[in-house]
This record gives sequence, structure tokens and C-alpha cells, in this order.
Amino acid sequence: MRIPFACVLLLSATALAQPNDSYRKFINQHINGRMSADRCDQVIGERNIKINVNDCKEKNTFILATTNHVRAICGQAGEPFGQMTKSLQPFQIIVCQLRNQGARPPRCQYRGQARTRKIAIRCANGFPVHFEGDIVHFEN
Repeated sequence: MRIPFACVLLLSATALAQPNDSYRKFINQHINGRMSADRCDQVIGERNIKINVNDCKEKNTFILATTNHVRAICGQAGEPFGQMTKSLQPFQIIVCQLRNQGARPPRCQYRGQARTRKIAIRCANGFPVHFEGDIVHFEN
């Protein structure tokens, strides 16, 4: 059976445009439109966010937005920022900071703080794959 070359190109382009594991991990760790500062322990536990089996994650940031709004940063809603891409507009975020240093999962306890910041992410093939940090933004 011969597959026309145009079909092979279309299938290849479709495969490249599909979200990958890094994007799915980014969504799990960083996007939650209903997040609040008092839910860090609950959400981090439910989503199994940690460094590894033995270590709590020191800090995790949740972006209060849809996946489409965050993904748009990798296109027209973002600008180059070193090796990263910076959002043109600020986002509501919740920063969860580990309170009990040295704790091991499942005993990780976090203090949440709500902020409004531009964010810096790494994009791959048009998808966000790494949250670098938030950027304090001062308007003139």
C-alpha cells in the first residue's frame, strides 16, 4: 500500500502540533483557573506535584487562566525574554511556598500568596513546557 507524500506531510505536521508529555505536565503543575491561596496543600497533593518520591517541591506557581490563554504566550501574546517567552499581559497567579522545610511527601505544607504578574515560560513547538517565574511589572 502506498501513501501519497502529501498525506505523510499532513500526518507529520499533525503529530508536531499535538501536545506532548511536557505540555501535559506543565498543565498539571501550573494551570488552575479555580486556585486560591488557601488550597495549596490540597491541590499540590491531589496533583501529586513534588520533586521526586522523597522530596517536596520548594515552590510551585499556579496560573489562574485557561490553557488557551497561557498557550497564547507562545504566540502573539508573548515576547522573547532571554531563552524564555514573557507574557505581554499580567496574569493572576498563586505562589505556593513550602512552609515545613525538610518535610517529605505526603507531609508537604505550603503557604499560598496571590499575585498579579507577567510570567516567563519556555515554549516548545508552540506549547508551554516550563514555568520559569513571575516578573514584577511596574507601569509608567
